[in-house]
Amino acid sequence: MAVHQFLSKTELIKQGAEARVYRTEFLGKLVIVKERFPKRYRHPEMDEKLTHRRTLQEVRSIVRCRKAGISAPVVYFVDYTSHCIFLEEIVDSSTVRDHIVSHQQSESRKTEELQWLAEQMGQVLAKMHDEDIIHGDLTTSNMLLRRGQADTKPDLVLIDFGLSYISALPEDKGVDLFVLEKAFLSTHPNTELLFEKLLKSYSQSSRKSSAVIKKLDEVRLRGRKRSMVG
Repeated sequence: MAVHQFLSKTELIKQGAEARVYRTEFLGKLVIVKERFPKRYRHPEMDEKLTHRRTLQEVRSIVRCRKAGISAPVVYFVDYTSHCIFLEEIVDSSTVRDHIVSHQQSESRKTEELQWLAEQMGQVLAKMHDEDIIHGDLTTSNMLLRRGQADTKPDLVLIDFGLSYISALPEDKGVDLFVLEKAFLSTHPNTELLFEKLLKSYSQSSRKSSAVIKKLDEVRLRGRKRSMVG
């Protein structure tokens, strides 16, 4: 009840099918609070178990990423009764989506910037998959570029691990990349070569990339067959 009372006085910035997202201060820090709310169409006991598991998986994935040196928000506090996660707000940042769109609309930007970004994305995702973390919702909106000092490159930060889980299966990692590819190419037209650059960087950075890329190709083939049948 105390957490719900606290959230009632904070700024709601987003509501999706699974959760509400708030912006506030907590212990003197700027935070994002993610609240998973009950699903009335599910049996209460089942809903409670599923929501608890999803919350736990999300926190574990974020902590596992950070331990591996992958930039992700700090988890400040978790309340498993209200299913709320208090996360670091990534200040002075923009989404990779907005960065690519802005870059494509500007004639003065250099293509080397996007090449570098694709390489960074490949390296970060390779490290994540080598830790057996499946993000589950890879899009350029769920990656942030946090600006560094004037003479340093921005930091790539992964966010929104709400559908994440742990798996060593190459197929799960291949599907993760396939989800990103579909989102990437639909959001950013004419970037096929850029995504191939990302995959090349992934292959060079991951210890387990050959099996994952093979599964990605199989998933792509299944997708094309379904499209032809449809």
